[in-house]
Amino acid sequence: MDRARQGRPGVRRRIGAVIAAGAAAALAVTALAAPAQSADARAADVNVAKNAGFEADLANWTCAANSGAAVTSPVHGGAKALSATPSGQGTAECSQIVKVKPNSTYKLSSWVQGSYAYLGARGTGTTDVSTWTPGASSWQQLSTSFTTGANTTSVTVYTHGWYGQSAYYVDDVSVLGPDGGGGPDPVEIPAVPAGLAAGTTTSASVELSWTSVSTATGYTVYRDGTKVASPAGASTTVTGLAPDTTYSFQVSASNGAGESAKSAAVSVRTKAGGGGDGGTVPKHALTGYWQNFNNGASVQKLREVSSQYDIIAVSFADATPTPGQITFNLDPAVGYASTADFKADIAAKKAAGKSVILSVGGEKGTVSVNSDASAAAFANSAYALMQEYGFDGVDIDLENGLNPTYMTKALRQLSAKAGPKMVLTMAPQTIDMQSTSGGYFQTALNVKDILTVVNMQYYNSGSMLGCDGKVYSQGSVDFLTALACIQLEGGLDPSQVGLGVPSSTRAAGGGYVAPSVVNNALDCLTRGTGCGSFKPSRTYPSLRGAMTWSINWDATAGSTWSNSVGPKVHSLP
Repeated sequence: MDRARQGRPGVRRRIGAVIAAGAAAALAVTALAAPAQSADARAADVNVAKNAGFEADLANWTCAANSGAAVTSPVHGGAKALSATPSGQGTAECSQIVKVKPNSTYKLSSWVQGSYAYLGARGTGTTDVSTWTPGASSWQQLSTSFTTGANTTSVTVYTHGWYGQSAYYVDDVSVLGPDGGGGPDPVEIPAVPAGLAAGTTTSASVELSWTSVSTATGYTVYRDGTKVASPAGASTTVTGLAPDTTYSFQVSASNGAGESAKSAAVSVRTKAGGGGDGGTVPKHALTGYWQNFNNGASVQKLREVSSQYDIIAVSFADATPTPGQITFNLDPAVGYASTADFKADIAAKKAAGKSVILSVGGEKGTVSVNSDASAAAFANSAYALMQEYGFDGVDIDLENGLNPTYMTKALRQLSAKAGPKMVLTMAPQTIDMQSTSGGYFQTALNVKDILTVVNMQYYNSGSMLGCDGKVYSQGSVDFLTALACIQLEGGLDPSQVGLGVPSSTRAAGGGYVAPSVVNNALDCLTRGTGCGSFKPSRTYPSLRGAMTWSINWDATAGSTWSNSVGPKVHSLP
């Protein structure tokens, strides 16, 4: 949004022979089972493999022809696993030399997934061993054992696939036996975390914490048996939950030796309702941006703003020399005799059931939140302005990009200060919401439990992809509905999605649509009527509403936009 302009701008051998040879090898391994050790000896056994869970990528491992890599999915334990892909005459072998004791027995095991995954040891000084599986669509454990020779102090353990086959995956390798002098890496899987408990719970999130495990380098959180988070510390917030729903959570600890068993489960029920409604925002709301400057549009005081608007975003906060910090400077051009008069207007609008928030950014905004310090500065200064002026919350309209990690921290810190009634809106550009991998979309999903609405700007953007993969041009009902579908199916609750459009042809450089087109799009998304060539596969009756840039340009055009779109929004199902 622009304060200066009118708007903002092949298998090499027979497989049968392979299987026969592998089966013979497996039988030979079984025949070589080592004699049982005493209980005292077993108690001293450690995992002598280094980086056994590939948490440090390929450290300590060598993969032929650069055929291997550490991946984050699929994994058996921890956050990473090995993926290796055979090619040509290669089998994508990955190996590690481990230090062992002479005349000692070691149990060799790993978890594998994929076609023709092998596990073995050579250079044992006695009889080398291997085992394999012809294929597994889920994680499967391979196990064998070997005994070292009288002069053996190191052994090569390896894993590989087979010629012409697809990638195989390996995780949590174990070479369990006496320490051969390699030292801890660590050499033991960490203990099971204790004390898992739920903290603050909203309709879409739950805070979890547990007692830290001294040998753990990370943790894995499970929701109903599915991995949902991999925090480094002993706490996390799980988001993206459904309202009024019971979930079961568990946590495990991991390090280079592998992953512990899961903890005892804790059951949590989320609160009823959608995301952060904040203040007195109605189920369906009309949002407008009020200009704290004069750019040729009608100059209005807040008291003169049409009653159709439920959320009034005061535009804009100003940056300070301190990174992340914001302030607000009332522009004399809008005609207020004093700051007190402006504050009185905010209070009057709030008394009338409206929400007045402070918008941060705009096309020329320079606020940057990209560190812990700037996140704290943003939260502290935004809260101070809410306290001073009576703002109900903030709008994030950073059109020059944002850092999802630190903006998430900033908004959560602000929410913790302001409380559950804080109104939080966003106004990303269309390009920012084309994919959930984008920083803006990530931020919206990260704060879904405290987010009121995302009013994406469906203008000044040219053509864009819709959720059906087709290209749509701005200025049409299909552009509004097919792009809204991306957010609606990408993780946001329908109550957190609004349609942002210009209020007049003078308010933006391109993308203006008549109020009737906005109303058709609202009907299409909520009722399945009024659609163009694109029709969503389902309806979203709880869609929040619509937004416009700006209230002032709307007033310049005789309030045509708000007088038409406002009643439509307020009559949505």
